[in-house]
Amino acid sequence: MGTHAVITTGHYLATFAGLRVLQEGGNAIDAGVTAGFCLAVLEPQLNGIGGEVPILVYSAKTGKVNAISGQGTAPRRATIEWFRKQGIDLIPGDGFLPATVPAAFDTWVTALREFGTMPLSRVLMPAIELAESGFPMYAKLKDTLLAQQKKFTEQWPTSAEAFLAGGIPEIGGIYRQPQWAATFRKVLEAEKTGGLDAARDHFYKGEIAERIAAFCRDTKVKDATGLAHSGLMDYDDLAGYHAKVEDPPTVSYRGIDVYKCGPWCQGPVFLQQLTLLEGFDLAGLGHNSADHIHAAIEAAKLAFADREAYYGDPDFDDVPLDTLLSKDYATERRKLIGPEASAEFRPGDIRRLPYDPSSAKPDPSDPTDPSDGFDHDTTHLDVIDSAGNMFSATPSGGWLMSSPVVDGLGFPLGTRGQMFFLDPRRPNALQPGKRPRTTLTPSLAMKDGRPFMALGTPGGDMQDQWTLQFFLNVVDFGMNLQEALDAPTYHTGHFPSSFYPRTMYPKRLVIEDRIPENVRSELTKRGHDVVVNGPWSHGRVLGIQIRDGVIFGGASPRMETGYAAGW
Repeated sequence: MGTHAVITTGHYLATFAGLRVLQEGGNAIDAGVTAGFCLAVLEPQLNGIGGEVPILVYSAKTGKVNAISGQGTAPRRATIEWFRKQGIDLIPGDGFLPATVPAAFDTWVTALREFGTMPLSRVLMPAIELAESGFPMYAKLKDTLLAQQKKFTEQWPTSAEAFLAGGIPEIGGIYRQPQWAATFRKVLEAEKTGGLDAARDHFYKGEIAERIAAFCRDTKVKDATGLAHSGLMDYDDLAGYHAKVEDPPTVSYRGIDVYKCGPWCQGPVFLQQLTLLEGFDLAGLGHNSADHIHAAIEAAKLAFADREAYYGDPDFDDVPLDTLLSKDYATERRKLIGPEASAEFRPGDIRRLPYDPSSAKPDPSDPTDPSDGFDHDTTHLDVIDSAGNMFSATPSGGWLMSSPVVDGLGFPLGTRGQMFFLDPRRPNALQPGKRPRTTLTPSLAMKDGRPFMALGTPGGDMQDQWTLQFFLNVVDFGMNLQEALDAPTYHTGHFPSSFYPRTMYPKRLVIEDRIPENVRSELTKRGHDVVVNGPWSHGRVLGIQIRDGVIFGGASPRMETGYAAGW
């Protein structure tokens, strides 16, 4: 708790780097950008500067919520026709073929330019110092490096040089990333001579862009297709990229205005679930009762079916968002929620669909089975300051497991393009310059016209289920912030996964075993395919709330290194 500011992030060192900025007079945006750069160094198994970061910002100065898209676009040479000629039906989840333009750096810079108060040299330097001087190794990072060591050594020498050159320290040993630091010291040199724009151009039009383009052109990497491919990205793709500031979609739930990023991510699915659940007396059903969980899971099935059928980059796809978020639409869809678990995949009948949106098939061997705790990739951060500025960001992609480090730069590219379809009849079909519809989804909420909450989580397709439960725990069940974060969670996989190979699990309900056995038995009787996970196996939500001049922050104990701090 604090009265000046609170920050919560996926790693305690990022939290305290952001807190120092706040104590020096920076605002929530300055602190959030500082922490975001630090997370790229501290959690390279979860995110990277070559990935993406959707952001929501409430500016106390303008009184407005803005979204910063933060999602890279498909290269100009990435076309459905190209993949068909290669005999590829699904874009693989690794290697170079799913690479989109690295968006994270420009997104952090855009947030700083539009809403921050500090120079790039101040907010980037803590990350450079962590990369140069090092930080204590922790279990999750060590386990990931050990798991990748053989592949790096035998197949990805640039990754071995960047991540293994000094060896893998024991837990508590110092771990460094000198290549990363050297790359971004050059960025700050550019800022000294030409300001923020020059720093940005060094990345997207200078040496970094040239190295990325050459590495994609000259290097072949084996991917999930079983073959080795070079990259499709070139210099012009990087030089032409800019993060976009947009108006976010919003709905009102029990008098609270909730904001999400647009349908280029899955964010509106959170809003659709709210409109459906507003018709239930959730508090009257009892927290995590069979009735409560059944209603929430059936609402999620309907909302995620619409995600699959209609969401995509609105610059390319006609997304009927006004209809999808309307109260009238929710009223009609709510009638489909019956006493038994539905087995059907049921998108709304908004328009005729010339394709099957549920074409994915179950595969019990798929590692993205949602019965897994999903503790790999993606991180999150939130900040609220005493002026009322709010900042929520979900950095992801560009992690060390899926693509080799660009030679000499210290970071790999992202693989978010795996989320495109190769069916031109669908929204979210691959097109040059288009954003893939991602799972990344920060959240902000306003109450009575004033800042109220910032929240988010890692977790792929489960993000907008776990954060929804946290939000409802606060709003409908009256829990304090930490109690709401600590409560046991559940989710469904009754829709195609966003990740390669895009499997689905009809009627699947994954539930933590802290929810009583009699509730789980009742849900099984109603027809849910109940899979029981361990007591703290998923959820990993972060959140901040402000009320009556006091700011409250929390981090789920499910995150090994997550931490909230304030003053």
